[in-house]
Amino acid sequence: MEEHTFFEYEDVKVTNARFISGGQTFAMNNVTSVKPYEQKPSRLGGILVLGVGLIIAAVANVIVGVLIALAAVYYMVEQKTVYHVLLSTSAGETTALVTHQRDYLNQVIAALNDAIVHRG
Repeated sequence: MEEHTFFEYEDVKVTNARFISGGQTFAMNNVTSVKPYEQKPSRLGGILVLGVGLIIAAVANVIVGVLIALAAVYYMVEQKTVYHVLLSTSAGETTALVTHQRDYLNQVIAALNDAIVHRG
């Protein structure tokens, strides 16, 4: 049976026979299901530093406190959600791909689902 490519971008490739991601190769005949996992960043550290900055601004030095608070806000804004592709196989569940781009993740998952359907 000829290998059919469903998706290929940089080091990720999905065919009806295999899924290559970051140097790992998974045989598609072993993959039973594919699902996304969304890991939201923890904002607790940023919130605590923001609180410290506001307290310093109110009690001691306004400029230093505001700078600390602004740094905390910047830190929280710059944190990004991490998206994972989880593959279920006979050996269990494994993380096959990690990215910050939701659209990219959706394209890979769609290609993996197409490859599973194509396999029959």
